Amino acid sequence: MNSFFVKTLSVLSILATTNINASNPNDGGYNIKITAKGLKEGTTCLLANYYGDKQYIKDSAKVNAKGEVVFKGTEKYPEGIYLFVPPNKRYFDFVMDAEQNFSLETDTADYIKNMKVKGSIENKFFYDYQTFMAGKQKQIEPLRELYKTTTKTNKDSTKLLIDKMSGIDKEVKDYKLGFIKDNPTTFVAKLFKAMEEIDVPEAPLLANGKKDTTFAYRYYKAHYFDNIDFSDDRLLRTPIFHTKIKQYMDKLTAQIPDSINVAVDYLAAKSKANPEMFKYIVYWLTYNYESSNIMGMDAVFVHMVEKYYATKQAYWVDSTQLHKITTRAYTLKPLLLGKKAPAINMLDTTGKYVSLYDVKAKYTVLIFWDHGCGHCKKEVPKLAELYKKLKEKGVEVYAIETEDKPEEWKKFIRENKLNWINVHEPDQYRRAVTKKIYDIYSTPVVYLLDENKLIKAKRIDTEQLGNFIEALENEKIKK
Repeated sequence: MNSFFVKTLSVLSILATTNINASNPNDGGYNIKITAKGLKEGTTCLLANYYGDKQYIKDSAKVNAKGEVVFKGTEKYPEGIYLFVPPNKRYFDFVMDAEQNFSLETDTADYIKNMKVKGSIENKFFYDYQTFMAGKQKQIEPLRELYKTTTKTNKDSTKLLIDKMSGIDKEVKDYKLGFIKDNPTTFVAKLFKAMEEIDVPEAPLLANGKKDTTFAYRYYKAHYFDNIDFSDDRLLRTPIFHTKIKQYMDKLTAQIPDSINVAVDYLAAKSKANPEMFKYIVYWLTYNYESSNIMGMDAVFVHMVEKYYATKQAYWVDSTQLHKITTRAYTLKPLLLGKKAPAINMLDTTGKYVSLYDVKAKYTVLIFWDHGCGHCKKEVPKLAELYKKLKEKGVEVYAIETEDKPEEWKKFIRENKLNWINVHEPDQYRRAVTKKIYDIYSTPVVYLLDENKLIKAKRIDTEQLGNFIEALENEKIKK
């Protein structure tokens, strides 16, 4: 059963910032009066709206002597689901439709039960539904509790409870379908439709006479957005749209860059029906994968930048932002998993040049570190202990000192017995390698390379390094 519920914010998570949404160009203004019995005169209440996975403050007003809060302005707000947030953070949702001159009257004891709407048919529909759902919730909750305590051996009682709960669910579904049929042009109907789950038909039989076990997943994924209108940006300002997008990307898409790239292109293509939808989809997916902590997801970020930003489809970024984004992507592109590590040639402790490509090893651990870095002082000795075991398995370490204090560097090497390839370069070449080529902005940073110097893992710690090498070896054995 789907429902809109009154929510309580333990910490006010509404952000008092400007979102990426453009202002509404419509003429006119808004005049929204909210009366909630129990609000204290003089206290400040907030008007906010959903946008993607966040909520944004749009306005504020004080409770007057009549217990009213009046939000008034000269420019209409973009339509969608908005929030009324009193001082105790226990807020409720309402519809901001095209006619933004209406009143809501209720009681803080129970917002939904006591709600009276004037001047907004969309909100009338919205709260009729919530009242209906509140009643169905009261009917189904005792049945669910009883079901939990019913023993599995009592099949008759269990079946009876399941039948009753299914009946209530059907009533809810029929309510929504009936509403959609009778009021197809309303925003509430579009919300009901967007909340509907996809009905998956019976799986067909394969040539061998068995059911296709992958059919349900493939059908569900292919039809997942059937009820979402990508041409209507009002859905951006609801709690529904972002949740659907995130579930599609996280649960229905294989978590490897190639599959994710196909999925993001699919969503971007669908969202081109509306510029605001397209902007949100491309913006959020780009940010999501650029900031991901999952190794390898930077490949998705690079893909997004090359396909949508470098081609100037991202109309909302200016030239300065575009330069920063594309520069970042082109820095990361040569460092993606599976790419050959960029060449390095630096001096060792004896003053002899040692090339990364000349290191003959089954695996090469490329580490960028700084002898004065507190984290390096802990992590590098751990790596030295692991190296004693890994060296016998054909693993070599190529360690680059990122700072220019050669005597202190050599002293640290001696004291910690770092008996691997230690290199350094006291000029701009070192800085270019670390900052511009290998994107090193903190230390230590570890790359794991195979015998061909292809990047197999990156930005991992010592414990993860040992596990990765073991996993790669096991994979070779299986092959």
